[in-house]
Amino acid sequence: MPTHEGDRVTTLELFFDLAFVFAFTQLSRLMAEHHDLIGVVQAMTILALLWWTWNSYGWLANLAHADRGWVGAVMLAAMGSVVVVGVTAMHAYRALEDDLFAPFVFLGAYLAARIIHAVSFAAVSTPELRRQAFTTSALAIIPSGALLVAGAFLGGGWQVGLWAAAAAVEPVVTQRMSASADWRVGSTAHFTERHGLIVILAIGESIIAIGTGVASVPMSGGILAGIALALTIAAALWWAYFRQLAEEAEQALIARAAPERAHTARDGYTYLHLAIVASIVVTALGVEESLARIASHEPLGWLAASALAVGLAGYLGSTAWFSRMVASRARPFRAFLGAGVAATAPLLATLTAVPALGTAAGLLVAGLIAEALVGRRGARTRSTTSG
Repeated sequence: MPTHEGDRVTTLELFFDLAFVFAFTQLSRLMAEHHDLIGVVQAMTILALLWWTWNSYGWLANLAHADRGWVGAVMLAAMGSVVVVGVTAMHAYRALEDDLFAPFVFLGAYLAARIIHAVSFAAVSTPELRRQAFTTSALAIIPSGALLVAGAFLGGGWQVGLWAAAAAVEPVVTQRMSASADWRVGSTAHFTERHGLIVILAIGESIIAIGTGVASVPMSGGILAGIALALTIAAALWWAYFRQLAEEAEQALIARAAPERAHTARDGYTYLHLAIVASIVVTALGVEESLARIASHEPLGWLAASALAVGLAGYLGSTAWFSRMVASRARPFRAFLGAGVAATAPLLATLTAVPALGTAAGLLVAGLIAEALVGRRGARTRSTTSG
């Protein structure tokens, strides 16, 4: 059954998203275990592959109700594939001689989810769009799948490079193929809520990181302080998106004409939200690594400090860009705040865990409060002028 404007996210879609929450936690583990830039690149590549998968089913459920008829069975089958992707993510980059099976199980599950979607999406598309929808899926899946298989066989640096290239294929193909197509957003409310929920689930992964970081550390006052600061960071991430952007962006998207709405939805949500979610995942790594060192008197180190600073900076920058792209509202203060937070990475690396978390949390909260106050003052000025 097709969706209509005003339809909202179903509980089946929330259930479906749990598989991605699990996969996100695995990616944090992958980065933490590698403890270097290669591990971050590997994890971000898998995150991009997961993102295109999640987004493809988001568009499917935006055109046809996810909990009605055969679409529900498709969502459950894809969920099973994504769970397998998450289970094998930690071993997806193993060298061929170490573990032949895991990379190909990972690829089989990933490609199964993508092929199921391609067939399903073509089936629910209008006759005018069916051919183009299937062509777009084929042009994205076939070359990226070939790169993924080649990378799994070659292993090592070749695998890292080829898999990163595979993750870049889909956004390029989708952008080119959808530029002239008559795509539509079935329900704007559903589409914006769907992306908001994946953001909140990603923030939830940062909450999981708190427990992971302190699980093997004896309880102390420092632990409690670190937990409080980590929760403050998570709450600030929530505030920055849901109290300051989400509703405004939804109303702006609804106000656009149908063709422009579809293109804005693609650029602002399908593409830009990957940067938002990736920033949250990197921030969660910084929080987890910081809390794991909470009992140590040693400096935080470059990995935790860089993850914390770059993750928060990326989140601030990408949400500012999202506001400008979708709601046509520039947020220069937030962009400058992001640049300032990124610049603190060398300082955070020299601090112990609690002061580092306190510095990051303090800058983030103070900056967002200042942005809100400036925004309210500007709104009052505009109201007075117009009156």
